[in-house]
Amino acid sequence: MTVSSSILFNLPLIRFRSLSLLSSSRLPLSSLRSISISPRKFRAFSTMTTTDAKDAGMDDVQRRLMFEDECILVDETDRVVGFDTKYNCHLMENIEAENLLHRAFSVFLFNSNYELLLQQRSKAKVTFPLVWTNTCCSHPLHRDSELIEENALGVRNAAQRKLLDELGIVAEDVPVEEFTPLGRMLYKAPSDGKWGEHELDYLLFIVRDVKVQPNPDEVAEIKYVSREELKELVKKADAGEEGLKLSPWFRLVVDNFLMKWWDHVEKGTLDEAIDMKTIHKL
Repeated sequence: MTVSSSILFNLPLIRFRSLSLLSSSRLPLSSLRSISISPRKFRAFSTMTTTDAKDAGMDDVQRRLMFEDECILVDETDRVVGFDTKYNCHLMENIEAENLLHRAFSVFLFNSNYELLLQQRSKAKVTFPLVWTNTCCSHPLHRDSELIEENALGVRNAAQRKLLDELGIVAEDVPVEEFTPLGRMLYKAPSDGKWGEHELDYLLFIVRDVKVQPNPDEVAEIKYVSREELKELVKKADAGEEGLKLSPWFRLVVDNFLMKWWDHVEKGTLDEAIDMKTIHKL
């Protein structure tokens, strides 16, 4: 289907997914329905208004993040193919129908006693509320500073930003050069009937003593755990005790990588564990 330039300029709803059509301008969100035009080239966005009944229970902060944050779309080789809203990237109908895959990161922050900082996600979170997970889990956004590919600098910049947003950890306490990207994994996990994750996740480790001031919009609770305490937490989650649940991405890391990487944390040999060439499909 051929679309003339005059028509394109009269369609303010469209944000181009194809990299060849991306522009530096950011177009306004709208409450109108999607317009379907050549899905191979670009995707129209269907946004919900604050009165949409299906999202009536969504917290105002989370609603803003879902519609304003633009995740980086990638293929299964981690090649950037475009961008889309956080809202659209986490709708299971889009994940299943279009195989939408976005870049993400998971931070594992250890203190000087080699204890791992965990967080329980806020009740207000749209996906996986109240589950326990690693220190910080989020997405680099479609912006220049977080698209830098060299040495995963864009992802490390995003991690520094979100540690401040979620846990109040200031940038000076977590310099980007102190993050060690150890590997990448690709996974898919439904949250409920509507929401889910399909992520190519960068696993970032850092050892720092930090001051933590959790943001209640993002985090319900925090705790540092030793290896043995984490093992007990996993046993409780498996047994369904105390209603305790772990995030699916955290559990994948625990089951496949964490304990051997924890050895390197304690020995100060994290560089020996780095494998950024492999994308583990879990």
